[in-house]
Amino acid sequence: MLKIVIFLNFVICVVLPTGASAWNAEGHKVVGSVADNLLSAAAKQQVSQILGVDLRTAAPWLDCVKSVEHQPDGSFMYKVNPEFEPPCTPFAAERARMEDYARRNWFDCNYPTSQGVNRGCHNTYHFNDIAVQRDRFDRNFQGTNEHDLIAAINAAIAVLLNRPAPPPFSIKDKKEALFLLAHLIGDLHQPLHVGSVYLDKSSGNLVDPDITHTIDPATETTGGNAITDEGKNFHGEWDKIPADLGDAATAELLALARAQPADHGRIENWSVIWGSDTVLAAQQAFAGATFAPTPDGKKWTITFVDRSAYLRSQAAMQRKQLAKGGARLAALLNAIWP
Repeated sequence: MLKIVIFLNFVICVVLPTGASAWNAEGHKVVGSVADNLLSAAAKQQVSQILGVDLRTAAPWLDCVKSVEHQPDGSFMYKVNPEFEPPCTPFAAERARMEDYARRNWFDCNYPTSQGVNRGCHNTYHFNDIAVQRDRFDRNFQGTNEHDLIAAINAAIAVLLNRPAPPPFSIKDKKEALFLLAHLIGDLHQPLHVGSVYLDKSSGNLVDPDITHTIDPATETTGGNAITDEGKNFHGEWDKIPADLGDAATAELLALARAQPADHGRIENWSVIWGSDTVLAAQQAFAGATFAPTPDGKKWTITFVDRSAYLRSQAAMQRKQLAKGGARLAALLNAIWP
C-alpha cells in the first residue's frame, strides 16, 4: 500500500486544470524552442529519437496531464477541455501514457484544492512556495517538500542518467523524463512558481513562515493565485507572456540565452542553483507592491506606485526568464548527452 504523505504546506486554489501552470502553453513552447536552437548535435539526436518531436512541441505535455481525472470507479480518464486542448492535440496518441502517469503519481501526497478535491500528487511537481524574504532555495525553508519542483527535476535527470527515479516519483522511461524536463525547467523560471508572499488576513502585511517554521494556511497566496490585480489573477498575469514573442524562439531571446553563463559541477546541483536565482526574481516580481485583504477576506489585492512602470519591468523579466529557461534546458541535455 502506498504511503500517504500528508501535504499541508501547499493548499492551492485550482479552479481550472491549468490553474497552477507556470507560463501559458506559448511560454513553455518558447522555452523549448530556445533550447532546440542551442542543443548539441548529439543531444538533438537523442531528443528526436526518444521523443519523436522537438522540445518546443513536447514542452506543454505535463500541463496536458492535468486533463486526466480520477473517476469514481478508481480509473483515470483524459477529459478533453476545448479551452486548453489546442497545445495538447499533438499528444492525442499519448493520452494512455498521460492516464498511466497520473495514476502512478497521484496518491503519494495529499493535494486538496479549495473545493476539497484531490488533484493528484503529480500537480505538486510544478512549484515551490518559498517566502520572498529568503534569498535562495534551501530544503529547510517552508514552501519546499520531497515532491516539489526541484525534487521532480532531479528525479527526471536521474532517469535520463539511467538511474531509478527516487520516491515518490514514478517515471517510467526516458521519454517520460524528457516530457517532464521540457516542462519543469520552464516552470522553474516563472518567478511565482518558486517564490511567494505570505500575507496577514487583516492587514495584508507580509508574514514570514520561517520564523515559526510552519505555514498558516490563512496566510498563503499560493504563488499569487490568491492575489488579484485590477480584478485579474496575479499569477495568471505572470503566466501570460508578452504577445509579440509568439510561441517560438526570437533572435532577441536567443541572444539573451547565448549570453547566459555556463554552469559547472554536478548537474544534479544545477536545479538548486537555478531555483535560488528564481527566488531572487520572485523578490523583484513582488517588489514595491502593497497588499490589502478583499472585502470577503478570502483573497488579497495588489497595487503598485506606478503600475505602467511595473508592467514594463514585468515584460522585461519574462523575456529574461524565458531565455534563461531555454538556455538551461539545453545546457542540461547537452551535459547528459555530450
